[in-house]
Amino acid sequence: MIVTLIVVCEVGFWVLLAAGLATRYLLKMPRTGLALLLCEPLLEVLLLVVTAIDLKNGADPSWRHGLAALYIGYTVGHGHRTVKWLDGHAAHRFGGAPPPVKPPRYGMARARHEGMVWLGSVTAAAVASGLLLLAAWYVGDDGNTESLRSWIFVAWRAAGIHGLIALSYAIWPKKAPKEAPEHDPGKTREKAPGKASAVPARDPEDVPDLLVGRPREDEEQVR
Repeated sequence: MIVTLIVVCEVGFWVLLAAGLATRYLLKMPRTGLALLLCEPLLEVLLLVVTAIDLKNGADPSWRHGLAALYIGYTVGHGHRTVKWLDGHAAHRFGGAPPPVKPPRYGMARARHEGMVWLGSVTAAAVASGLLLLAAWYVGDDGNTESLRSWIFVAWRAAGIHGLIALSYAIWPKKAPKEAPEHDPGKTREKAPGKASAVPARDPEDVPDLLVGRPREDEEQVR
């Protein structure tokens, strides 16, 4: 039942997200669309309540309860960023808003961005750990809580791996590709210093009279 509810919550998350964005930008009903987007946290609350009821009814703690805690933690840690990213693209595509700013790709700016994303994973691990410890306390010492506590290690191991990946961007910053110099076709080629021109300059007296517009001697005599 818990696994089925997790799948239902995941599908419901994307359905509510699509419905909220479509209502907000396609149907031009921003308040209704915002209300649909705000309903998404209710899915996580529903999952949390059903998990607690399942444990209260005597169900043995298992990987299903741990997976539910991780799902809720991930939604808290990364759900807002996902919704914001999709909302920015929908506003640009359907609402005439400017395109959303792309995250940096190179240098320390990219490292800082990856660090902020990693903080979302830390938040997810912290929320999941809190829910798992609360569930273990709710079950009590008489029940088997080892499966719940093992998921705490899983949550922080995932956050640690993500942290190492984010740290690699700070240790080895990704360099931007070098841009090729622009070619200006209108720019004339400059002469090399210290070198004479290949074509020697000619005295104006040597140029034919017709080329310089001088009257010929016979025409001057007629005049």
